[in-house]
Amino acid sequence: MSEEITNQDQVNLEDAIDRATESVAVQAAEIGELAGATDANGDPIGMDALMEVPVRVTVRIGRANLTLGELVQLSPGSLVPLDREAHEPADVLVNGKVIARGEVVTIDNSYGVRVTSISQEL
Repeated sequence: MSEEITNQDQVNLEDAIDRATESVAVQAAEIGELAGATDANGDPIGMDALMEVPVRVTVRIGRANLTLGELVQLSPGSLVPLDREAHEPADVLVNGKVIARGEVVTIDNSYGVRVTSISQEL
């Protein structure tokens, strides 16, 4: 992990990500009522009732295994090599389960993720 990214490489990468981000639109699929589920009044519960339930989404770009000695020696500026290459997709997790994969992008001054594939197990 001693390779350094030049400023021009960073600008080119950010420009490519910004162009790709602008060209992608995500649409939500319509989901019908839950089969057999009812509310306290006996009325069917539709998916609309569940769409406001908050869930925690985590994006994992990689993992690292360190010894305790390596961990306590970390300081500002330390580099921790991850188990993935820069071009590999990040995992999108809900409740610890991978539900999708995507590319890390910048959105204004924040990071985001552009979903590139959805898990077939959903």
